[in-house]
Amino acid sequence: MEGLGTIIFQIRNIVLILLVISSNNLISALNKTNVEFIKASCGMTTYPTLCFNSLSTRAGAIQASPKLLTQTALSVTLHMTRTTSSSMVKLSQVHGMTPREIAAMKDCIELLNDSVYNLKQSLEEMSRPGSKDSELVMSDIQTWVSSALTDEDTCTEGFKDDPKMKRVVRGKIVNVAHLTSNALALVNSYASLRG
Repeated sequence: MEGLGTIIFQIRNIVLILLVISSNNLISALNKTNVEFIKASCGMTTYPTLCFNSLSTRAGAIQASPKLLTQTALSVTLHMTRTTSSSMVKLSQVHGMTPREIAAMKDCIELLNDSVYNLKQSLEEMSRPGSKDSELVMSDIQTWVSSALTDEDTCTEGFKDDPKMKRVVRGKIVNVAHLTSNALALVNSYASLRG
């Protein structure tokens, strides 16, 4: 009888091992599918490599959901815009800037803060469960993200007479502008699925 108990125990362990292996294979397959979904979705953006690199690490959370993809793109963009805004505040405290550069820097920081506000509004609205007029909501989100992109592009214009400072500021702004452009493309894609 003891031999039968040992055999049953071994069979149970083998079944458990097979279940774990199958589960791991299923999870791996799902992650691969999620990553492929992100890659295909990012292929429609202006900066597909940046899009994929910024979102693929979150494939498990995004799954293959256009809404979660769009929300995550907005969240990543919001985070980077906040980080860039803080970096610009630090840059504005560097001594030796001309009064014109200081004014341009203040304008740029204000524009970035506007971008943060618009992106935050967009993300909050995307995260809100159901709306009475989802077409209007998506239109608002598209407008806010587009406005954030315009704010970021406008930021460097105040430095047109100072190529060195413009290069420094542009170096900080360009990644955020590209992320915002990608987020807007994903918002537009999601809106077209809904409408």
